[in-house]
Amino acid sequence: SEVSVSWRPSAEFAGNAYRGEGIVPASPRDVWECIKPVAGGPRTKWDQNVKDFEVVEAISDTVSVCRTTTPSAFMRIISPREFVDVVLIKQYEDGTMLSAATNVEHPLCPPQPNFVRGFNYPCGCFCIPLPGEPDRTQLLSFFQTDLGGYLPQTVVDSFFPANIAAFYTNLTKAVKALKA
Repeated sequence: SEVSVSWRPSAEFAGNAYRGEGIVPASPRDVWECIKPVAGGPRTKWDQNVKDFEVVEAISDTVSVCRTTTPSAFMRIISPREFVDVVLIKQYEDGTMLSAATNVEHPLCPPQPNFVRGFNYPCGCFCIPLPGEPDRTQLLSFFQTDLGGYLPQTVVDSFFPANIAAFYTNLTKAVKALKA
């Protein structure tokens, strides 16, 4: 599927807000099954940027505090990261599913050794049904991530667009494997 990636300066921090949009050849339910933020979910298997995902505290059925770790990236220029976020999951009447998150501090999740603490500013993914096309989903994603540490902005700027495009490619493969 074709993916469009765009960005502009973030109003939240000194980096960029990234927008990814593409059509995934699968039902919204199958796409959601692959991307939903749950411990033990398939995302740690297919998303090259998610090494581990844990729920630190479940606040309600739809809100939780989560910790995500990432492996080193970009030829090890980017060290492993950890992110602690409050995550909201919501389903709308039209079948759209949303996962939205932003960084939070939590007493049960102090910074860990061997990880650089990164910060997600308001971000999320929308799985949007396409009317009359039950086996295709519009996926709209927004990322505003401060990777933390001492990375030059040029490294971050060259890392994110290709990484977002790879996210869509890997998600498409994961959904095909889920249906197989």
